[in-house]
Amino acid sequence: MVSAGAAKADTLVTRLTPCIVLVGMMGAGKTTVGRELARRLHRRFVDSDHEICARTGVSVPVIFDVEGEPGFRRRESQVIEDLSLEQDLVLATGGGVVLAEENRKVLRERCLVIYLDVPPAVLWERTRHDRNRPLLQVEDPRGRIESLYHERDPLYRAVAHVVVPGGRGSAKSMLRKIEKALELACEN
Repeated sequence: MVSAGAAKADTLVTRLTPCIVLVGMMGAGKTTVGRELARRLHRRFVDSDHEICARTGVSVPVIFDVEGEPGFRRRESQVIEDLSLEQDLVLATGGGVVLAEENRKVLRERCLVIYLDVPPAVLWERTRHDRNRPLLQVEDPRGRIESLYHERDPLYRAVAHVVVPGGRGSAKSMLRKIEKALELACEN
């Protein structure tokens, strides 16, 4: 059963674009929230990092080891180009997707982009034990998260149609915030 908020959100999305995209930092909950949002809206869910792994047959850390970050970003741009054209899709992107201007342009023009804005302290709590995050395999991973957040936050805001503040709440509370934000956008 689709909630009233989800039904209103789906009406807005259908009117604006066939593709909903979640952007934000690693650990913001894009995959968890995106999967549930897709279920509620009866849409297909795709995580762009998982799609890259499926296409290459290797993990993101292996791609970073072999091709470096530039190689990974090229693959990411191709996946974004392809998936942004799909109908009835909820797409969770990697945290660095906004670094490429072409990605920002494609996402902003073709999709409804929702930025899950989660503070660095919460991101650190969620990612500090995860060894599958190549950008955090540094001497000061907490400092790296803060640095990445300050670098990327303006880019997320520039690409987003909707900004949803997050924190220590559950995925369901984030979904309620998304539905409320989409309802408000629909009224304006």
